[in-house]
Amino acid sequence: MNRMELCQFKTQFMRKLLLNIALCLFISLSTYAQFPTGGGQGRMGGGNANIGHFYGKIVDSKTNKGVEAASVTLIQSKFDSVSRKRKDTIISGQLTKNNGDFSLENLPLFGNFKLKVTAIGYTAIEQKVAFEFKMPSGGQNSGDFSSMTSGFDKDLGNIKIQTDSKVLEDVVVQGSGPALRLAIDRKVFNVEKNIVSAGGTATDVLRNVPTVSVDVDGNVTLRNTAPQIFVDGRPTTLTIDQIPADAIQSVELITNPSAKYDASGGQSGIINFILKKNRKTGYNGSVRAGIDMRGRINGGGDINVRQGKINVFANANYNQRKSIGKGETTRNEFGTNTPNESFQKNNNTVNGSFAFGRMGLDYFIDNRNTITIAQNIVNGSFDFKDRNIYLIDSLQSTPVFESQFRNTDGKNRFRNYGTQLSYKHLFTKQGKELTADLNYNRSRSNNDSKIYSQSFYDAEQTDAKTGEFLQRIDGGGRNTFLTSQLDFTNPITDKMKWEMGARSQIRTFESEQLNYYTFPGSTEIYIANISNKYKYTDYVSAAYVTFSKQTKKNLSLQLGLRAESSKYNGEQLFTKQQYSNSFPLSLFPSIFMTKSFKNKSDLQFNFTRRINRPNFFQLMPNTDYSDPFNYQTGNPNLKPEFTYSMESSYQKTFGKKNSTFLATLFGKYTTDLISRYQRRDKLGQSSDTAFISTWINATTAYAAGLELVLRSPIFKWWEINYNVNVYYSKINGSDVVAGLENERTSWFAKINNTFKVAKGWSIQLSGDYNARSILPVSTSNSGGGGRGFGGGPFGGGQQSTTQGYIDANYFADLGVRKEIPIRKNTLTISANWSDIFRTRKNVTHTESPYIIQESWRRRDPQFFRINVAYRFGKFDISLFKRKNMKGEAGAMQEGMSGVQQ
Repeated sequence: MNRMELCQFKTQFMRKLLLNIALCLFISLSTYAQFPTGGGQGRMGGGNANIGHFYGKIVDSKTNKGVEAASVTLIQSKFDSVSRKRKDTIISGQLTKNNGDFSLENLPLFGNFKLKVTAIGYTAIEQKVAFEFKMPSGGQNSGDFSSMTSGFDKDLGNIKIQTDSKVLEDVVVQGSGPALRLAIDRKVFNVEKNIVSAGGTATDVLRNVPTVSVDVDGNVTLRNTAPQIFVDGRPTTLTIDQIPADAIQSVELITNPSAKYDASGGQSGIINFILKKNRKTGYNGSVRAGIDMRGRINGGGDINVRQGKINVFANANYNQRKSIGKGETTRNEFGTNTPNESFQKNNNTVNGSFAFGRMGLDYFIDNRNTITIAQNIVNGSFDFKDRNIYLIDSLQSTPVFESQFRNTDGKNRFRNYGTQLSYKHLFTKQGKELTADLNYNRSRSNNDSKIYSQSFYDAEQTDAKTGEFLQRIDGGGRNTFLTSQLDFTNPITDKMKWEMGARSQIRTFESEQLNYYTFPGSTEIYIANISNKYKYTDYVSAAYVTFSKQTKKNLSLQLGLRAESSKYNGEQLFTKQQYSNSFPLSLFPSIFMTKSFKNKSDLQFNFTRRINRPNFFQLMPNTDYSDPFNYQTGNPNLKPEFTYSMESSYQKTFGKKNSTFLATLFGKYTTDLISRYQRRDKLGQSSDTAFISTWINATTAYAAGLELVLRSPIFKWWEINYNVNVYYSKINGSDVVAGLENERTSWFAKINNTFKVAKGWSIQLSGDYNARSILPVSTSNSGGGGRGFGGGPFGGGQQSTTQGYIDANYFADLGVRKEIPIRKNTLTISANWSDIFRTRKNVTHTESPYIIQESWRRRDPQFFRINVAYRFGKFDISLFKRKNMKGEAGAMQEGMSGVQQ
């Protein structure tokens, strides 16, 4: 190389060196200007500059129109120091705008990238992308860096995605999903598929849910025990008659809750109503109306609007109801000085309406923090008329005959307000999250009635024995329910995680009943010795921890431990007599094991320990004198019952149509069972005695059974859901009366047929058969069975007791639905007919050392209702990963899935 060539080489080398130095300085200055020292957000590659920008547009390959809400994610291959292997990592992502645009900013400039695009109804695509750097456009000596820096901001153009015909076909065929989805730890019932409940209440929904039984008065049992009622994963003061069916999205049956759930409930499981709320982006909603055979109307609507960081949802329903019931009772009393036989004939009517409203909003503070606030409001008023004829014949050597009428006119008014405040924080580690909930419920009810009665010497009631008496009862109650909960989830690996949380609750109940009498020929007087007022406060504190692990052999294990302590204070406000009890720390372990097999089957075993604390009405020593043949009172000395539960389940998916079979063996052992018992005692502070139903702690109770569930699509147009439940139960009350036991083996079966007979037409035919069974035992929050309208269903509560049974009964329901597409929206017309063969009849037998009683009741047979609904808006599904949805179906099973943004 000569001297001239050497000089040219040096000159070119220095220019390249200076150019590279300038480029590094530019990048460094740009990075410094964007991010604070010490490593701010966006420095994903350590010292790598995060000033890159990819943008473009996602369009339909056929129409070239932008695709809204498509998921765009940018993936970079990085070295994992733990596994010492390269690992794909999501470094950015977003949903496209209305016109299909996307923009990914603050990206590292160097590395290997993949852009992944997915959208509902389209085939997912992946493509490699990279930043490109060009030399200055004016040559090496120009000093113009604009062409070089333009490579940091790259337009990826219009990215075309193709329609997935298979996905669209599946959406058309499946609609809103199967009526019943089976999981190992729960069953999820899709209410939208239930035609026969449209326009009704949650009572009508539960009549068609597998495993659940509903009697003629609306009392609910789950495996022969009254369940806890939850709304959106939280306990509620609402009764099932106060929840419209049209406000429910799905129903979850949790037969053996783990340590994550409140240990209260004893033998019972949980029925969780998931209400309709934000599920979709953009705007969507529905309006609906209906009328029944008695001219009573129902109507409502819901709306969901999401714009930017705000999502607003609202739901309103109005239901009118007229319910007619009748029944008869035959009673033999032989434990008194004057044994007698009596016959009662009853006709009653409940007529009124209630309104249900729910509203709320989600505020997405940023990608990792979300606040949700929601409000429920229920308000209703019902008038009731109860007509009773009594024929009483003494069994003495000289019989004495007497007849009576006892007519009641009354009004029940109730109000319920519930507020929920939720917060959710996502950590940078995938699956790691913190949630907090604060829930406040307040209810008030007024139950006022006038009872007219008179006695006669003859059955035709023409020969008066006494004048007409008037008893006026001013009753009512109020309660509050405050809960706070904190939950933390921390995955150790993708197959192992810890969960822990704490919960506190305070419940306050107050009830009063003031009695006034007007005797023939006199003015009204207040009767103090049978009037009462009671207040009760319950405190529960709890904490839990669970550990979950999945092994390489498809074995999943979850170990849980919950600790709870509780106490209650009660006071009889008129007499100032106080009652209290406290229960120190109790431990409630749970074990869940699941083994998955390659042939689409699972085997599970679980064990839990739970508690059932006596509820307000069971503890309240106030005696209800409204029915002289059925006096009722509480027992302030009741103790909690403890239940040990085991289940073993086998689930199998088989056939080309993915039929599902679930078999479950279950067993329960309970100590200090809370059950009903009849005794003869004094009436209030008077010297008179009568038979009074109260609550006791029986010694023990056993229950075991086999439950079979089958979901089978027979043809494309016919799907069947079967449910058979066979169980054995035994209640031992020998600590109350020597040798007192109640033992029985029973069973029930349900079948639900859904037929798609033509385009848009569906028919649902369901039936139930319940064999003779022991009257169900109690629980602390059944949502039905308290005294007065605010605490139970129409017609009063069931007589749960150690001393009787329910006779066999059966019924069938029918529903028809027609869906009419109107552009992109849907008009639905449905008609349903309940108890089509007029066979739903509740027959009970009760006995004690003092009485034997047979009774039957029937309510609203062959009831017909027609409804119209119109759905509108955009129905692209968008799960809100950032929202605290602990009570909702999807979030309850989130596990460690989901990608952090």
